[in-house]
Amino acid sequence: MLKNNNKPTEFAQSISVKDANLWYGDFHALKNINMEIPEKKITTFIGPSGCGKSTFLKCFNRMNDLVENCRIEGDFKIGDTDIYGKTDVNELRKNVGMVFQKPNPFPMSVYDNIAYGPRTFGIHNRHELDAIVEESLKAAAMWDELKDRLNKSALGLSGGQQQRLCIARALAVKPKIILMDEPTSALDPISTGRIEELCEEISKNTTIVMVTHNMQQSTRISDKTGFFLLGELVEFGDTDDIFTEPKDERTERYITGRFG
Repeated sequence: MLKNNNKPTEFAQSISVKDANLWYGDFHALKNINMEIPEKKITTFIGPSGCGKSTFLKCFNRMNDLVENCRIEGDFKIGDTDIYGKTDVNELRKNVGMVFQKPNPFPMSVYDNIAYGPRTFGIHNRHELDAIVEESLKAAAMWDELKDRLNKSALGLSGGQQQRLCIARALAVKPKIILMDEPTSALDPISTGRIEELCEEISKNTTIVMVTHNMQQSTRISDKTGFFLLGELVEFGDTDDIFTEPKDERTERYITGRFG
């Protein structure tokens, strides 16, 4: 891997996309997408299933590299850094964390789940790891409920706790951006509310980009919203404007429940 003078890339927190196209084999999954995602805000992507929103999200940390016959064109930048240029993918994924639809804690203790990332990037000092675990769990508003269960298996936690643990695990390597792919779709309303509160708190220091099928969630927590349909970005703007004064008839039809 090429690195600049052996120094890790300094990633910013805003994302810029120009003329993005993506194909899976012959299938044109993303079509001419342009977007500016602001730093330290919550941006949500809405749209019916299969419209390209999760595919687009996974471009930001190059998860689509793992998909066979996937071809991407266009400019994807975090600040001034070209994501698809001479960027160390491991460094990119350290700075652009990911939280998935279903909670996926590792089959190990709560402590080892949080410490996994820092250890991967070379931190092995116990005192340092202790501090990271405590700081990450506090950031995820879980320290008080888990401080006496650090050595217990993470698989014994409830679904909502597991998802918040996964967010804490992502925070442990101090990412600049966190991607969330429908993080609350498998959770009950109370757990969903806690995740939303957590996202609002995290976004004071970290950029959050979230795919959601829940339009109420988008209106509750996001600053910017993008509406996707059949691989196209139909409309992108301030969340209040998208939901109260959409410029495109297709957006209006979707948010009023007339299709999708």
